[in-house]
Amino acid sequence: MAASNPLRCHVHPVVLFSIVDSFERRSDESSRVIGTLLGTNIHGTIEVTNCFCVPHNESEDEVAVDMEFAKNMYDLHKKVNPVETIVGWYATGPEITDHSVLIHDYYSKECFNPVHITIDTTVENLKMSMTVWVRQNMGVPEKSQGTVFVPIPLKVICHEPERVALDTLIRGKKSGPQGLALIDDLSFVSQAATKLQDLLTIVLKYVDDVIAGKIQADNHVGRYLMDLVAKVPKLQPEDLDQMLNNSMKDLLMVSYLSQLVSTQLSLNENLTSVVAKGLDKLDKHDKNKQAPAVDTK
Repeated sequence: MAASNPLRCHVHPVVLFSIVDSFERRSDESSRVIGTLLGTNIHGTIEVTNCFCVPHNESEDEVAVDMEFAKNMYDLHKKVNPVETIVGWYATGPEITDHSVLIHDYYSKECFNPVHITIDTTVENLKMSMTVWVRQNMGVPEKSQGTVFVPIPLKVICHEPERVALDTLIRGKKSGPQGLALIDDLSFVSQAATKLQDLLTIVLKYVDDVIAGKIQADNHVGRYLMDLVAKVPKLQPEDLDQMLNNSMKDLLMVSYLSQLVSTQLSLNENLTSVVAKGLDKLDKHDKNKQAPAVDTK
């Protein structure tokens, strides 16, 4: 499938953590770090799921990038996850420099219309700003032309496992130097139900205020709430309770069977080890019996 021109960019949190980590581990001579972005390009939506840092030397007059290292690293990543391809490159810093055009030319040979992400690691106002750029040519056709970088919409997205990890990191900020254990499944369900109940309370209060005329109605919010209510299955309370009880019974049965299989495997492993040791001792005992007696006269 042919790649499309980038229209928007979605970045996963693991990419941001990797970029910040490479910036913190940079050498004393380097003022910034650059690297390759890996992901997919589906109908103009760039989804960045991975990245790696590329060594480079930069001065006011020139820039040198270790292209061989970048090629070898990409080949290794491709063996692990062939779906991820090169979609662009990143650099730490709040703005685009004169050397960005040269580096962008290299990545233009690796993929179609690469994106460029700049991350401001100075963290001004306790916020790390990010911008996604795409290059566009400007000027008179068949005459002198220049290059301009245009920003495109950026959104940070995450899968459910990444969300769990992020929530754990956020809770770790309040725990201090003490260790933080992951919550069990039942506690996680309880917290999710409590959060859902709080959100429903906020929605009900908003609807009551709109009906009472305290706040002005928003058509966009109203359509969103209507779609949300339409997706709720129309079930009687008794049917819903029965469905939940049946699901809970199935879940408990699966959990019991998994624990039973784990116990069976552990018992089988222990019995195999005991039998093997017993056979070794029996074999040594038989060899001692069969050994001929030595005449000392």
